[in-house]
Amino acid sequence: MLLHGYLSSKESFYYQIKFLSRQFKVTAPDFPGFGKSSPLDIPYSVGDYADWLASFIKKSRLNKPHILAHSFGARVALKYLGGRGGEASKLIITGGAGIVKPRSPQYIRRVKAYRRVKKLFPGFAERHYGSAEYRMLSPVMKESYKKIVNEDLREYASRIENDTLLLYGRGDTVTPPAEEGATFNNLIVGSRFQLMDGGHFCFSERPDEFNELIFNFLMEEKNGHLHFSTENG
Repeated sequence: MLLHGYLSSKESFYYQIKFLSRQFKVTAPDFPGFGKSSPLDIPYSVGDYADWLASFIKKSRLNKPHILAHSFGARVALKYLGGRGGEASKLIITGGAGIVKPRSPQYIRRVKAYRRVKKLFPGFAERHYGSAEYRMLSPVMKESYKKIVNEDLREYASRIENDTLLLYGRGDTVTPPAEEGATFNNLIVGSRFQLMDGGHFCFSERPDEFNELIFNFLMEEKNGHLHFSTENG
């Protein structure tokens, strides 16, 4: 099962779908609000998406699928598997997000300024504050986005029991591997943390290398891997 990132769709896994379909049954849904799925009627939290995923897996009659999750998809996978690891087999996280970092004084000041301006000039505030990604969202998706990015998932990561590979691009500036990847590596017992060339979308930037790494991982027998961190090449 392939879980895409935020503002993305299953199409982002084009190379993985094509490659993995040779050996596996591949299921790649579009999360609600993305791709070809229906727009959200209410703001979804990570927990809402995890509940949706549980329902989707049940309706699709998937029996302990391997999960490959990118960025936001990793948030959903962590929330889903954090208390029910037996419902999936192996877990691959690439560019995984879910760590809320301490807010800087500059960030706090900007939030306060936004709230003041929003009271007087809501239209101006919406056009000039927040990331470009945030500003392009619909009102419902903006509320969903705030719920998602403000939830720290360390607790759920620490509950993961699945055999896990954390595969990050060395040049990933969205979810820096030295921060996000290393943190998850420390939290998920027995996980492996591996780096490859590329950025946040290393799986589509260097698909042959990525596909070989995940295929080897999926074909391994689970044999009590030790917790370690390494770089490829």
